[in-house]
Amino acid sequence: MGTGQELMSASGQSRPIRVLVAKPGLDGHDRGAKVMARAFRDAGFEVIYTGLFQTPQMIANAALQEDVDVVGISILSGAHMSLFPPIMDALRDVGREDVLVVAGGTIPTEDIPVLNDIGVAKIFGPGTPLQDAVAYIREHAPDRVDLP
Repeated sequence: MGTGQELMSASGQSRPIRVLVAKPGLDGHDRGAKVMARAFRDAGFEVIYTGLFQTPQMIANAALQEDVDVVGISILSGAHMSLFPPIMDALRDVGREDVLVVAGGTIPTEDIPVLNDIGVAKIFGPGTPLQDAVAYIREHAPDRVDLP
């Protein structure tokens, strides 16, 4: 598990937790994603925001290229059940099945177990306090042992 806002390598070096915030599909509402990105940055995380209209492959490639620890997916369009499985598949395809995947937005309670089963670790619904999301990531971000 992660230690505070920084991750420790086997060699004892530390670095900030790196979080990718992504907006998949045709969902054009990004205010929540930007609010979360700022909260993560203010908490000491390194944040990469991909912008709107990302495909699953774009999200996975960004997770790989940016060497992130966490992928945060923001969705308000209701397309989570059709977008999240290919995102998880794309992360596996590029070798990033090790990232912690969290999501936020309007996701019905009955869909959460299915999303958990495919690998989405936590869903933050509307009204979730920002500090709850920050605390969850601090506690669950994977330690990385491949730091130089």
